[in-house]
Amino acid sequence: MGAQARRSPERDTRLSYFRKALIGFGVLVLAALLLVWFLPARWLVPSIESRLQGVRLEQVQGSVWNGSVANVVQADGRSMGRLDWQLSRLALLGKVRGQMKLEGPRLGFSATMQRVSADQIQLDAASLHATLDNADQRKPSSFGEPRGAMQITLDHALLQGGWPLELQAAMHWHDAALLTSDGLVPLGVLDGQATAQGGIVQVQLHDDGTGPLEAKGNLQVIPLGWRLDATLRERRPDAALHRWLAQFGHPDSEGRIHIQRNGGLADGASTSSGRRVKGQP
Repeated sequence: MGAQARRSPERDTRLSYFRKALIGFGVLVLAALLLVWFLPARWLVPSIESRLQGVRLEQVQGSVWNGSVANVVQADGRSMGRLDWQLSRLALLGKVRGQMKLEGPRLGFSATMQRVSADQIQLDAASLHATLDNADQRKPSSFGEPRGAMQITLDHALLQGGWPLELQAAMHWHDAALLTSDGLVPLGVLDGQATAQGGIVQVQLHDDGTGPLEAKGNLQVIPLGWRLDATLRERRPDAALHRWLAQFGHPDSEGRIHIQRNGGLADGASTSSGRRVKGQP
């Protein structure tokens, strides 16, 4: 009986230490969960900025799960605007879902995103609007730098490695123009619809029927190449537009220029006149 009485306090002491250790471990786990659950987004700014090649994130607020950046600044000092995001905490279980919105003076973007698999991302209800100007001060090419206001609405896209396996989108280009070394070429209003199935992207392009350029075309793009079939015609005389169209070949009897070009594995291009593009065999 005496031996048992001596062992009992020792056992109680060990149990007491075990309970304290267990409670301490539980407190640490709870603290870690609370930290992750309410992790301030600003704590991750240095790590994120180091990967953005000079882009700065100013006035970061909120948490990793629901936060904002008052001003996203490009490496050249230009402001891209305000960024807001929401990220589901299911990401802790591997189910990455979220929303983001960027609103700036020249560019706006919003989308709902989720990771479908390790290399696939799904976008829904996405939109992008951009003011195309000469902010980059690049020297225009013979084809031209786009100008005007562009709106892209994306109903659905499934991306694998950045390439659309599935796509349903529309494009509206208002006050479309091209800035060339010869001046500004007016195009009017252009619209397009894009679809993709099995990684084959189909784009249909056309004008609204009122601008200086009559345009209709189909573009097919796959990871290994592309093909363009288009018909262009001046709807009304414009010297800059006439000179720009001349680089694509001679018009037919109705004034239309038929363009058939492709690139990639089937790297060849031609126009309706049969003229080979420079560099083709």
